[in-house]
Amino acid sequence: MDKEIIAAIALGIGLSASTGFRVFLPLLVAGIAARLGFLPVNESFAWLESTPALAALSVATIIEIIAYYIPFIDNLLDSIAMPLAIGAGTLLAASVIPVDNSFLKWLMSIVIGGGSSATVQGGLATLRLVSSGTTAGIANPVISTGENAAAVGVSVLAIAIPVLIAGLVIILMIFILRKIFKKKRI
Repeated sequence: MDKEIIAAIALGIGLSASTGFRVFLPLLVAGIAARLGFLPVNESFAWLESTPALAALSVATIIEIIAYYIPFIDNLLDSIAMPLAIGAGTLLAASVIPVDNSFLKWLMSIVIGGGSSATVQGGLATLRLVSSGTTAGIANPVISTGENAAAVGVSVLAIAIPVLIAGLVIILMIFILRKIFKKKRI
């Protein structure tokens, strides 16, 4: 397999997984990186680096971050964040995967991007529910701070060192899935 495609898939996995932490923050990081020339995006995704897109993503990111610091509102957001995270993860994967066949590009993006973001988002939603139930939401801001840091860190590192981050994300996904399936057996 071509090194460029492997790097693009790894980048797609890393960026997509970061949308499981926050939906808009990774899109904003990707848009800024594209604007600065650090992230090559496909022609059809050049809008991501436009001034209107960056402004809208900035506002959405600020609102999302603030809302996740409000106990029980954060749980409500988790219920709507899953489809949004899957969409954002799919979109970010599609923006960097260099495949000319449109059907194949979107299929890969849904599987790689949507799957990565859904796994991370599902694990975090479960963690937040447990935190809300055991601490009455008091620990949720701590979790939110960690999620914000992870969203920024994974996004930036996915752009800087995509293959390493993709490997770490895959290990995290296996860990989350094992925990989920282990609980279902009990």
